[in-house]
Amino acid sequence: MEKLETDALVVAMAQKAKKASRLLRSMGTDIKNSILLDTAEALLDKQALIQEENSKDMDAARAKGMGIAMLNRLHLSDAVIQEMATGLREVAALADPVGEVEELRRRPSGIQVGRMRIPLGVILMIYESRPNVTIDAAALCLKSGNAVILRGGSEALHSNLALAAIFHEVLRRHQSDVDVIQVVPTVERSAIEVLLNQEDCIDLVIPRGGEGLIRAVTAKSRIPVLKHYKGVCHAYVDEAADMEMAQRIIVNAKIQRPSACNALEGLLVHQAIAGEFLPKVAMTLHQEGVRLLGCIRSQEVSTLIEEATEDDWGQEFLDLAMVVRVVNSLDEALDYIDCYGSRHTETIITRSYGNSQRFTQEVDASAVMVNASTRFNDGGQFGLGMEIGISTSKLHAYGPMGLKELTTRKFVVLGAGEIRA
Repeated sequence: MEKLETDALVVAMAQKAKKASRLLRSMGTDIKNSILLDTAEALLDKQALIQEENSKDMDAARAKGMGIAMLNRLHLSDAVIQEMATGLREVAALADPVGEVEELRRRPSGIQVGRMRIPLGVILMIYESRPNVTIDAAALCLKSGNAVILRGGSEALHSNLALAAIFHEVLRRHQSDVDVIQVVPTVERSAIEVLLNQEDCIDLVIPRGGEGLIRAVTAKSRIPVLKHYKGVCHAYVDEAADMEMAQRIIVNAKIQRPSACNALEGLLVHQAIAGEFLPKVAMTLHQEGVRLLGCIRSQEVSTLIEEATEDDWGQEFLDLAMVVRVVNSLDEALDYIDCYGSRHTETIITRSYGNSQRFTQEVDASAVMVNASTRFNDGGQFGLGMEIGISTSKLHAYGPMGLKELTTRKFVVLGAGEIRA
């Protein structure tokens, strides 16, 4: 496709999405839920067709030498399709935030002032590899009343188009505008650059992928971007920690799924218990295949800890590796997190109420935990249902983004003829 054709195509997509978003604002909850439930059934009915299209992507990825981990993310297995259908049903079961009026209060003038939840409008979602994100994002955006333009990775184009076609078939059956959910049908990179300049039509950009993708999108976009650069998550083991509990939490946070953004990347241990605690936890992590990179003081108490380089501190390993540092105090731990953290997830293991309160109040992260694994920072674990991503920026959402985080609020004023004096 020529560049001019690509440019015209995506500009038209943005315009159609804006028009469709207006109709979606007034779509009733029952209709939205019916569309989601029918799409869940359609995914299962058309599983063979989906997998046929997915096989085209898989074959091309293998030919390019894509690694096993990436191939696993790309593959739409029977189990993954079943999970997508289950996710659609879960979103249908969630309360619809659109139209909720909160904080309705009567003012001295006689008017009532409240705040109504409304959709953001049009969302541009840019993501890599996982075609199941197409269904997750479409479901959340539909239920929250937002039109969505989906730009997946080139490696998943056939899969994404097949999934969108099924959603469109259901939307037509319900006499709804198919332009509320659109997949960019070209792999041309210029399509992203043009879309990032459609600020008159698109209200929010959500990039989901590696740090390089997110920084590139942020640098080029004229539209607000929800950012999640990386997940550098830490556990601080306080001098008042239950050491058995601390070891259990740390092992889970590191090895349960080391490639996840909420996996543990750094361990901070108070000097008062380092001599007793570190050798035990280091041995357990070593037995699980974790490479430990630490400060001189940590190496003095465990021969299983290698010397860390300056580049290791603040590193997102996404693998069986992590840094270890012995700290003199809670204040030093807080300073370290402030310097090397990524505002994603931080946890303290302690029996001290005062220290836990200081940690939750002073740590700047989208989720701060006390005596719990960092792996809990997840929309499903927090009761949000599906999540469209985790925001580590504060405007307008912070942390896992579910339905409510895909809405904003406008003021609604109810009067009975009042005029301002």
